[in-house]
Amino acid sequence: MKNFSTRAASSLLVRSAAVAALVCATLAPAQAATNCTFRPNAPDQHRVVKGDTLWDISGTFLEHPWCWPQVWGMNRDEIRNPHWIYPGQIIYFDRAHGRLTLTRPGAPDANAGQPPLTRLSPQLRTEGMGPDGAVPSIPAAAIEPFLTQPLVVEAGALDATPRIAATQEERVWLGEGNRAYVRGDLRGATSFQVFRPGKQMIDPDTGKVAAWEAAFVGTVRVVSVAKPGVDVHTVEVTRSLQEMGVGDRLLPMPPAPVRNYVPHAPAQPVAGRVMAVPDEMINASQNQVVAVNRGSLDGLDVGAVLQLYHLGQTVTDPGSKGFLGFGKDKLRLPDEQIGELFIFRVFGHVSYGLIMQVTGPVRIGDVAKSPE
Repeated sequence: MKNFSTRAASSLLVRSAAVAALVCATLAPAQAATNCTFRPNAPDQHRVVKGDTLWDISGTFLEHPWCWPQVWGMNRDEIRNPHWIYPGQIIYFDRAHGRLTLTRPGAPDANAGQPPLTRLSPQLRTEGMGPDGAVPSIPAAAIEPFLTQPLVVEAGALDATPRIAATQEERVWLGEGNRAYVRGDLRGATSFQVFRPGKQMIDPDTGKVAAWEAAFVGTVRVVSVAKPGVDVHTVEVTRSLQEMGVGDRLLPMPPAPVRNYVPHAPAQPVAGRVMAVPDEMINASQNQVVAVNRGSLDGLDVGAVLQLYHLGQTVTDPGSKGFLGFGKDKLRLPDEQIGELFIFRVFGHVSYGLIMQVTGPVRIGDVAKSPE
Protein backbone atom coordinates (compact mmCIF):
# COMPACT_ATOMS: atom_id res chain seq x y z
CA MET A 1 0.00 0.00 0.00
CA LYS A 2 1.89 3.02 -1.26
CA ASN A 3 2.22 5.99 1.11
CA PHE A 4 0.64 4.05 3.99
CA SER A 5 3.87 4.00 5.97
CA THR A 6 4.97 4.29 9.55
CA ARG A 7 8.59 4.53 8.43
CA ALA A 8 7.95 7.56 6.25
CA ALA A 9 6.58 9.47 9.21
CA SER A 10 9.28 8.50 11.70
CA SER A 11 11.21 11.71 11.09
CA LEU A 12 8.12 13.67 12.06
CA LEU A 13 8.03 11.84 15.37
CA VAL A 14 11.57 12.89 16.20
CA ARG A 15 10.52 16.50 15.85
CA SER A 16 7.25 16.03 17.70
CA ALA A 17 7.21 17.31 21.26
CA ALA A 18 4.03 15.41 22.05
CA VAL A 19 3.97 12.16 23.95
CA ALA A 20 1.22 10.19 25.61
CA ALA A 21 1.36 9.78 29.38
CA LEU A 22 -0.49 7.20 31.39
CA VAL A 23 -2.80 7.53 34.33
CA CYS A 24 -3.34 4.54 36.59
CA ALA A 25 -3.85 3.22 40.18
CA THR A 26 -5.20 0.02 41.80
CA LEU A 27 -6.91 -2.94 40.19
CA ALA A 28 -10.37 -4.10 41.21
CA PRO A 29 -10.95 -7.87 41.49
CA ALA A 30 -10.33 -9.60 38.20
CA GLN A 31 -13.33 -11.83 38.73
CA ALA A 32 -15.63 -8.81 38.28
CA ALA A 33 -15.06 -8.74 34.52
CA THR A 34 -15.87 -11.52 32.07
CA ASN A 35 -12.79 -13.10 30.47
CA CYS A 36 -10.50 -10.71 32.33
CA THR A 37 -8.46 -13.14 34.40
CA PHE A 38 -4.94 -13.16 35.75
CA ARG A 39 -2.37 -15.39 34.10
CA PRO A 40 -1.63 -18.62 36.00
CA ASN A 41 2.05 -17.72 35.97
CA ALA A 42 1.56 -14.03 36.82
CA PRO A 43 4.56 -12.76 38.81
CA ASP A 44 4.32 -11.31 42.30
CA GLN A 45 5.64 -7.98 41.10
CA HIS A 46 6.92 -6.03 38.11
CA ARG A 47 9.39 -3.18 38.12
CA VAL A 48 8.44 -0.54 35.53
CA VAL A 49 11.26 0.21 33.11
CA LYS A 50 11.69 2.82 30.41
CA GLY A 51 9.95 1.64 27.26
CA ASP A 52 7.14 -0.14 29.11
CA THR A 53 3.55 0.54 28.09
CA LEU A 54 0.43 -0.12 30.11
CA TRP A 55 -0.47 -2.80 27.58
CA ASP A 56 2.88 -4.53 28.15
CA ILE A 57 2.57 -4.31 31.93
CA SER A 58 -1.00 -5.61 31.86
CA GLY A 59 0.07 -8.51 29.68
CA THR A 60 2.53 -9.54 32.38
CA PHE A 61 -0.36 -10.15 34.76
CA LEU A 62 -3.52 -10.60 32.65
CA GLU A 63 -4.60 -13.14 30.06
CA HIS A 64 -6.05 -10.33 27.92
CA PRO A 65 -4.09 -7.08 28.35
CA TRP A 66 -6.74 -4.98 26.61
CA CYS A 67 -9.31 -5.54 29.35
CA TRP A 68 -7.39 -3.69 32.07
CA PRO A 69 -10.02 -0.91 32.37
CA GLN A 70 -12.58 -3.57 33.29
CA VAL A 71 -10.53 -5.44 35.84
CA TRP A 72 -9.39 -2.16 37.33
CA GLY A 73 -13.00 -1.18 37.90
CA MET A 74 -12.61 1.85 35.67
CA ASN A 75 -15.50 3.95 34.43
CA ARG A 76 -14.64 4.98 30.86
CA ASP A 77 -15.75 8.53 31.65
CA GLU A 78 -13.83 8.71 34.92
CA ILE A 79 -10.46 10.32 34.21
CA ARG A 80 -10.02 12.58 37.24
CA ASN A 81 -7.50 12.44 40.08
CA PRO A 82 -4.78 10.61 38.15
CA HIS A 83 -1.97 8.58 39.67
CA TRP A 84 1.02 8.34 37.38
CA ILE A 85 3.23 5.31 36.91
CA TYR A 86 6.90 5.97 36.22
CA PRO A 87 9.94 3.85 35.41
CA GLY A 88 11.44 2.52 38.64
CA GLN A 89 8.13 1.96 40.41
CA ILE A 90 7.08 -1.54 41.39
CA ILE A 91 3.61 -2.95 40.71
CA TYR A 92 2.62 -5.73 43.12
CA PHE A 93 0.12 -8.51 42.54
CA ASP A 94 -2.10 -8.69 45.66
CA ARG A 95 -3.24 -12.27 45.25
CA ALA A 96 -5.43 -12.21 48.34
CA HIS A 97 -7.62 -9.47 46.91
CA GLY A 98 -7.17 -10.21 43.19
CA ARG A 99 -5.77 -6.80 42.33
CA LEU A 100 -2.61 -4.89 41.57
CA THR A 101 -1.22 -2.18 43.80
CA LEU A 102 1.76 0.12 44.12
CA THR A 103 2.01 -0.84 47.81
CA ARG A 104 3.58 -4.15 48.84
CA PRO A 105 0.81 -6.50 50.03
CA GLY A 106 0.80 -6.89 53.81
CA ALA A 107 2.81 -3.74 54.43
CA PRO A 108 1.75 -2.09 57.73
CA ASP A 109 -0.80 0.70 57.32
CA ALA A 110 -0.74 0.12 53.58
CA ASN A 111 -4.35 1.25 53.24
CA ALA A 112 -4.55 3.72 56.08
CA GLY A 113 -6.93 6.54 55.24
CA GLN A 114 -7.71 4.98 51.85
CA PRO A 115 -10.90 3.32 50.59
CA PRO A 116 -10.78 -0.48 50.17
CA LEU A 117 -10.19 -0.10 46.44
CA THR A 118 -8.76 2.92 44.67
CA ARG A 119 -10.10 3.22 41.15
CA LEU A 120 -7.61 3.58 38.35
CA SER A 121 -8.31 6.23 35.78
CA PRO A 122 -6.10 5.44 32.74
CA GLN A 123 -5.76 8.49 30.52
CA LEU A 124 -3.45 9.75 27.84
CA ARG A 125 -2.54 13.38 27.57
CA THR A 126 -0.36 15.26 25.12
CA GLU A 127 2.62 17.12 26.54
CA GLY A 128 6.33 17.54 26.15
CA MET A 129 8.68 14.82 27.26
CA GLY A 130 10.19 17.10 29.91
CA PRO A 131 10.68 15.57 33.35
CA ASP A 132 7.33 13.80 33.30
CA GLY A 133 8.32 10.47 31.75
CA ALA A 134 5.16 8.58 32.73
CA VAL A 135 4.65 5.36 30.77
CA PRO A 136 2.14 5.49 27.87
CA SER A 137 -0.82 3.19 27.36
CA ILE A 138 0.24 1.96 23.90
CA PRO A 139 3.31 2.65 21.71
CA ALA A 140 2.55 6.29 20.92
CA ALA A 141 5.26 6.64 18.26
CA ALA A 142 3.64 3.97 16.09
CA ILE A 143 0.37 5.84 15.69
CA GLU A 144 1.32 9.53 15.90
CA PRO A 145 1.62 10.00 12.10
CA PHE A 146 -1.86 8.55 11.59
CA LEU A 147 -3.64 10.87 14.03
CA THR A 148 -3.73 13.97 11.85
CA GLN A 149 -2.66 13.04 8.32
CA PRO A 150 -5.37 11.87 5.87
CA LEU A 151 -3.60 8.80 4.38
CA VAL A 152 -7.00 7.17 3.76
CA VAL A 153 -9.90 9.14 2.30
CA GLU A 154 -13.29 7.45 2.17
CA ALA A 155 -15.12 7.06 -1.11
CA GLY A 156 -17.39 10.05 -1.64
CA ALA A 157 -15.25 12.34 0.50
CA LEU A 158 -13.41 13.39 -2.67
CA ASP A 159 -16.51 14.53 -4.52
CA ALA A 160 -16.87 17.95 -2.92
CA THR A 161 -13.32 18.70 -1.84
CA PRO A 162 -11.67 21.90 -3.11
CA ARG A 163 -8.76 21.37 -5.51
CA ILE A 164 -5.76 23.35 -6.69
CA ALA A 165 -6.82 24.59 -10.13
CA ALA A 166 -3.88 26.84 -11.02
CA THR A 167 -0.60 28.12 -9.64
CA GLN A 168 0.91 31.57 -9.43
CA GLU A 169 3.37 32.22 -12.27
CA GLU A 170 2.32 28.84 -13.70
CA ARG A 171 4.63 26.94 -11.38
CA VAL A 172 4.62 23.19 -11.87
CA TRP A 173 5.34 22.44 -8.23
CA LEU A 174 4.71 24.51 -5.13
CA GLY A 175 6.91 25.05 -2.09
CA GLU A 176 6.51 26.90 1.18
CA GLY A 177 5.50 30.51 0.63
CA ASN A 178 4.23 29.92 -2.91
CA ARG A 179 0.65 30.81 -3.76
CA ALA A 180 -1.96 28.84 -5.66
CA TYR A 181 -5.56 29.17 -6.77
CA VAL A 182 -8.20 26.82 -5.44
CA ARG A 183 -11.60 26.01 -6.85
CA GLY A 184 -14.41 24.68 -4.68
CA ASP A 185 -16.42 25.40 -1.56
CA LEU A 186 -14.12 26.17 1.39
CA ARG A 187 -17.09 25.97 3.81
CA GLY A 188 -15.62 28.71 5.94
CA ALA A 189 -12.37 26.90 6.73
CA THR A 190 -9.10 28.85 6.58
CA SER A 191 -6.45 26.11 7.02
CA PHE A 192 -6.26 22.95 4.95
CA GLN A 193 -4.27 19.77 4.53
CA VAL A 194 -3.33 19.00 0.94
CA PHE A 195 -3.27 15.46 -0.37
CA ARG A 196 -2.94 13.63 -3.65
CA PRO A 197 -5.45 10.85 -4.32
CA GLY A 198 -3.88 7.49 -5.06
CA LYS A 199 -5.18 4.07 -5.90
CA GLN A 200 -8.51 2.68 -4.83
CA MET A 201 -8.90 0.56 -1.69
CA ILE A 202 -11.30 -2.30 -2.29
CA ASP A 203 -13.55 -3.66 0.45
CA PRO A 204 -12.78 -7.41 0.71
CA ASP A 205 -16.44 -8.13 1.59
CA THR A 206 -18.21 -6.18 -1.15
CA GLY A 207 -15.59 -5.78 -3.84
CA LYS A 208 -16.50 -2.07 -4.01
CA VAL A 209 -14.32 0.99 -3.47
CA ALA A 210 -14.34 1.78 0.25
CA ALA A 211 -11.63 4.45 0.28
CA TRP A 212 -8.71 5.97 -1.58
CA GLU A 213 -5.10 6.11 -0.58
CA ALA A 214 -4.00 9.68 -0.07
CA ALA A 215 -0.45 11.01 0.00
CA PHE A 216 -0.19 13.87 2.50
CA VAL A 217 1.79 16.55 0.66
CA GLY A 218 1.50 19.59 2.93
CA THR A 219 -0.71 22.37 4.28
CA VAL A 220 -2.03 25.70 3.02
CA ARG A 221 -3.82 28.72 4.45
CA VAL A 222 -6.40 30.91 2.78
CA VAL A 223 -5.06 34.32 1.78
CA SER A 224 -8.25 35.59 0.18
CA VAL A 225 -11.58 34.08 -0.79
CA ALA A 226 -13.04 34.42 -4.27
CA LYS A 227 -14.59 37.84 -4.89
CA PRO A 228 -17.52 38.49 -7.23
CA GLY A 229 -16.49 37.75 -10.78
CA VAL A 230 -13.54 35.56 -9.66
CA ASP A 231 -13.80 31.77 -9.73
CA VAL A 232 -10.96 30.81 -7.38
CA HIS A 233 -9.65 31.39 -3.88
CA THR A 234 -6.01 32.29 -3.20
CA VAL A 235 -4.00 30.12 -0.79
CA GLU A 236 -0.40 30.10 0.41
CA VAL A 237 1.64 26.98 1.13
CA THR A 238 2.57 26.85 4.81
CA ARG A 239 4.19 23.43 4.81
CA SER A 240 5.45 21.26 1.98
CA LEU A 241 6.41 17.63 2.51
CA GLN A 242 6.15 16.48 -1.09
CA GLU A 243 5.71 18.14 -4.48
CA MET A 244 2.37 19.97 -4.49
CA GLY A 245 0.60 21.03 -7.67
CA VAL A 246 -2.52 21.35 -9.80
CA GLY A 247 -5.08 18.65 -9.11
CA ASP A 248 -4.15 18.10 -5.48
CA ARG A 249 -7.11 18.12 -3.08
CA LEU A 250 -7.79 20.07 0.12
CA LEU A 251 -9.34 18.90 3.37
CA PRO A 252 -9.94 21.19 6.36
CA MET A 253 -7.38 20.81 9.15
CA PRO A 254 -8.81 18.21 11.53
CA PRO A 255 -9.48 18.99 15.20
CA ALA A 256 -6.97 17.93 17.81
CA PRO A 257 -6.95 14.12 17.88
CA VAL A 258 -8.45 12.20 20.76
CA ARG A 259 -5.76 10.54 22.85
CA ASN A 260 -7.85 9.20 25.73
CA TYR A 261 -7.32 5.57 24.79
CA VAL A 262 -9.45 3.34 26.99
CA PRO A 263 -9.43 -0.22 25.56
CA HIS A 264 -12.84 -1.88 25.40
CA ALA A 265 -14.88 -4.30 23.36
CA PRO A 266 -17.14 -2.65 20.75
CA ALA A 267 -20.58 -1.71 22.08
CA GLN A 268 -22.15 -3.91 19.40
CA PRO A 269 -20.84 -6.95 17.49
CA VAL A 270 -18.46 -5.93 14.71
CA ALA A 271 -17.07 -8.20 12.01
CA GLY A 272 -14.82 -6.68 9.37
CA ARG A 273 -11.75 -7.38 7.27
CA VAL A 274 -8.25 -5.97 7.00
CA MET A 275 -8.27 -3.74 3.93
CA ALA A 276 -4.76 -2.32 3.75
CA VAL A 277 -1.29 -2.97 5.19
CA PRO A 278 1.79 -0.67 5.21
CA ASP A 279 3.51 0.34 1.96
CA GLU A 280 3.64 -2.30 -0.75
CA MET A 281 4.05 -5.04 1.84
CA ILE A 282 2.15 -8.31 1.71
CA ASN A 283 2.04 -8.79 5.48
CA ALA A 284 1.95 -6.61 8.59
CA SER A 285 3.36 -7.40 12.02
CA GLN A 286 3.22 -6.23 15.62
CA ASN A 287 3.15 -2.44 16.22
CA GLN A 288 2.26 -1.74 12.60
CA VAL A 289 -0.90 0.05 11.50
CA VAL A 290 -3.53 -1.49 9.22
CA ALA A 291 -6.84 -0.23 7.87
CA VAL A 292 -10.08 -2.18 8.35
CA ASN A 293 -13.37 -1.85 6.46
CA ARG A 294 -15.46 -0.89 9.48
CA GLY A 295 -15.90 2.47 11.20
CA SER A 296 -18.14 4.59 13.39
CA LEU A 297 -21.23 3.78 11.32
CA ASP A 298 -20.54 0.11 11.94
CA GLY A 299 -20.18 0.38 15.73
CA LEU A 300 -16.46 1.11 16.17
CA ASP A 301 -15.07 3.94 18.27
CA VAL A 302 -11.63 5.02 19.48
CA GLY A 303 -10.20 2.42 21.86
CA ALA A 304 -12.21 -0.53 20.54
CA VAL A 305 -10.31 -3.82 20.44
CA LEU A 306 -10.84 -6.43 17.73
CA GLN A 307 -9.47 -9.93 17.45
CA LEU A 308 -7.59 -10.82 14.27
CA TYR A 309 -8.07 -14.12 12.46
CA HIS A 310 -6.82 -15.76 9.30
CA LEU A 311 -9.96 -16.53 7.28
CA GLY A 312 -10.71 -20.24 7.38
CA GLN A 313 -10.03 -21.98 4.08
CA THR A 314 -12.35 -24.32 2.17
CA VAL A 315 -10.67 -27.65 1.36
CA THR A 316 -11.70 -30.96 -0.18
CA ASP A 317 -12.48 -33.83 2.19
CA PRO A 318 -10.23 -36.64 0.92
CA GLY A 319 -12.31 -39.25 2.75
CA SER A 320 -15.63 -38.35 1.15
CA LYS A 321 -17.17 -40.22 -1.78
CA GLY A 322 -16.49 -39.07 -5.28
CA PHE A 323 -15.18 -40.19 -8.65
CA LEU A 324 -11.62 -39.38 -9.64
CA GLY A 325 -11.61 -36.47 -7.27
CA PHE A 326 -14.92 -35.01 -8.47
CA GLY A 327 -17.98 -34.63 -6.29
CA LYS A 328 -16.08 -34.84 -3.00
CA ASP A 329 -17.34 -32.87 -0.01
CA LYS A 330 -15.93 -29.47 0.77
CA LEU A 331 -14.85 -28.63 4.32
CA ARG A 332 -14.89 -25.11 5.75
CA LEU A 333 -12.01 -24.78 8.20
CA PRO A 334 -12.35 -22.50 11.24
CA ASP A 335 -10.86 -19.02 11.34
CA GLU A 336 -7.52 -19.08 13.17
CA GLN A 337 -6.92 -16.31 15.73
CA ILE A 338 -3.57 -14.60 15.23
CA GLY A 339 -3.69 -11.46 17.38
CA GLU A 340 -5.47 -8.33 18.53
CA LEU A 341 -6.07 -4.94 16.92
CA PHE A 342 -6.40 -1.66 18.85
CA ILE A 343 -8.56 0.90 17.01
CA PHE A 344 -7.25 4.45 17.44
CA ARG A 345 -8.74 6.47 14.55
CA VAL A 346 -12.23 6.02 13.17
CA PHE A 347 -14.02 7.31 10.06
CA GLY A 348 -17.45 6.39 8.72
CA HIS A 349 -16.68 2.96 7.27
CA VAL A 350 -12.89 2.83 7.66
CA SER A 351 -10.66 2.71 10.74
CA TYR A 352 -6.96 2.56 11.62
CA GLY A 353 -5.83 -0.08 14.08
CA LEU A 354 -2.50 -0.87 15.75
CA ILE A 355 -1.53 -4.54 15.84
CA MET A 356 -0.84 -5.34 19.48
CA GLN A 357 -0.06 -9.05 19.61
CA VAL A 358 0.32 -11.46 16.75
CA THR A 359 1.37 -15.09 16.36
CA GLY A 360 1.49 -14.87 12.58
CA PRO A 361 1.54 -12.35 9.72
CA VAL A 362 -1.50 -10.10 9.21
CA ARG A 363 -2.69 -10.00 5.59
CA ILE A 364 -5.25 -8.11 3.54
CA GLY A 365 -8.51 -10.00 3.88
CA ASP A 366 -7.90 -11.23 7.43
CA VAL A 367 -10.93 -11.11 9.72
CA ALA A 368 -11.17 -8.43 12.44
CA LYS A 369 -14.10 -8.94 14.82
CA SER A 370 -15.33 -8.31 18.36
CA PRO A 371 -13.63 -10.31 21.14
CA GLU A 372 -15.42 -13.53 22.00
